[in-house]
Amino acid sequence: MLMKWRYALLAGVAVVSAGAIPLVTAQGHSASVSALRKTATGSPTPTATPLPTRTPMATPTPAFTDQDRARLTKALKRYLATREGQASVAIRDLYGGDTFTYNTALRTATASIVKVDILAALLLRYPHLSDAQRALAVRMIEQSDNNAATALWQEIGSGPGLTAANARMGLKNTIAGPGGYWGSTSTSAFDQLRILNALTSKRSPLTAAARRYALGLMSKVEDAQAWGVSAGASDGDTVSLKNGWLPRTSAGGKWTVNSIGRIHGDAHDFLIAVISQGHSSMATGITTIEHVSQLVTDSLD
Repeated sequence: MLMKWRYALLAGVAVVSAGAIPLVTAQGHSASVSALRKTATGSPTPTATPLPTRTPMATPTPAFTDQDRARLTKALKRYLATREGQASVAIRDLYGGDTFTYNTALRTATASIVKVDILAALLLRYPHLSDAQRALAVRMIEQSDNNAATALWQEIGSGPGLTAANARMGLKNTIAGPGGYWGSTSTSAFDQLRILNALTSKRSPLTAAARRYALGLMSKVEDAQAWGVSAGASDGDTVSLKNGWLPRTSAGGKWTVNSIGRIHGDAHDFLIAVISQGHSSMATGITTIEHVSQLVTDSLD
């Protein structure tokens, strides 16, 4: 893979693959031109020249084999064993259809990645946002403004509103934070992948316009917040992301650091979510998140 985005150093995560890419075999066929005959006396009858037979195409090799998965799983386990805390990753390539997950049982606080969930719930509730709602959405996603998030959390009906929206998007492991504590919402990496799928799939309950709007905001996060899964991007890729970071009192001040997003390029279209907890600092968590992102995208490319 080409040079990654800004901060790439790695974090570990292991992976379980989803489906193999469908195999397509071209059918060989031959065709011949009908003989053209001239009836004039003394004129030779031309002989029909058959067209060359098309050679059947070889069966494509699956993009990511069981051996590849085993090697990646081992590499991720080995890396994570050297890191503090815990991490989980879920990634899907929309081009090839491969999906990989690691440590699916991990649940962490969302911190600010829940702002994408809040935005999706808002767009489900209000298909046509007011100017005031749009202004809050811009601040919430592009600048990660907490006051804007609180205002929109109330707009969607707080926890019950988020839960209702998540049911429509097919989430299974996300529990809304109590009261006004939206950052304490708990989630899994695969549920975050489901949110990203709702932002990209034609089968989503979100309209095409809503999906474009959300991804557009995520592609404009301010530079200081453009770390995370962007480490898995190549030069020329388009990245839409949202990060979350939070020192948790309940964990003795240890940091939860998460990153979710889409990496779209000529040869891939990745949806990726990496969640982690138990870091002594935010920087340590970022390093882990970025290493994991780079490992899995390199392996799928």
